[in-house]
Amino acid sequence: MADYENRYWWSRDGLRLHYRDYPGEDTRPPILCLPGMTRNARDYDGFARGLADGRRTIAVDLRGRGESAYAKDPMTYVPLTYVQDVEALLAELALARFVAVGTSLGGVVAMLLAAAGPGRVVGALINDVGPEIEAAGLARIRGYVGRGSAYPTWMHAARAVAEANAEVYPDWRIEDWLAMAKRLYRLNSAGRIVLDYDMKIAEPFRVPGNEAGPDMWGALSALRDVPVLVVRGQRSDVLSSGVAERMVAALPHGELAVVPQVGHAPTLSEPVLAEPVARLLSRALASPHA
Repeated sequence: MADYENRYWWSRDGLRLHYRDYPGEDTRPPILCLPGMTRNARDYDGFARGLADGRRTIAVDLRGRGESAYAKDPMTYVPLTYVQDVEALLAELALARFVAVGTSLGGVVAMLLAAAGPGRVVGALINDVGPEIEAAGLARIRGYVGRGSAYPTWMHAARAVAEANAEVYPDWRIEDWLAMAKRLYRLNSAGRIVLDYDMKIAEPFRVPGNEAGPDMWGALSALRDVPVLVVRGQRSDVLSSGVAERMVAALPHGELAVVPQVGHAPTLSEPVLAEPVARLLSRALASPHA
């Protein structure tokens, strides 16, 4: 796959938002990638170059992350606003059909997009999140979101990331942690390595109920007619095995893939996901909705 282009669009409330556009075949619905709470479009670089099967892939920076502008009102850092932002992008690009790929918060946004526009999502990959989120995982995430940190070198940042996430990725090596640090952090004007998001995204997230929509099982049901791959980290504290199984049971074209020895959330670059993702994309192409 050729390299991506950095592109931008405008939200309804006047924010300049960023996405990476990886070129691919225009004859097939593109893949729309939605990152997690503190993450950004860089998370999907490996996916776009590897598993996306030559399709055009669009990886967004949600407001307040990466190269997207920070919101003036921090209370707009909620899923329903992210849906509105993405809908503005879909309208600008005239994308009537797409495959949605969402990790954690991005998976919530993907389900809400499906509910808000029946028929436009022709397939979905929901990564380590569901209509019900485990209390332990929510508490852990609330414990670190919005806590700023700065490091003098990338290696210092990598070691801090490793210390904080050792239980999530117990088999990782220092090169994996360094790559993750470069997805999570950026170099600021003072030459320090800092987190690449607005610390104020934590403000609405601290209010119970703002982490998702009001009826997420209803939102999930909007995907009943299309192929869906539910991915769960075996060690996840966000998506329980029981909820993951209920999700697949509720989806006639659903499949569950569990990534061993990984917590919240799989990176989607794990080899065990290559075949399930290929099946998803093949089935999405064959879907009558495609």
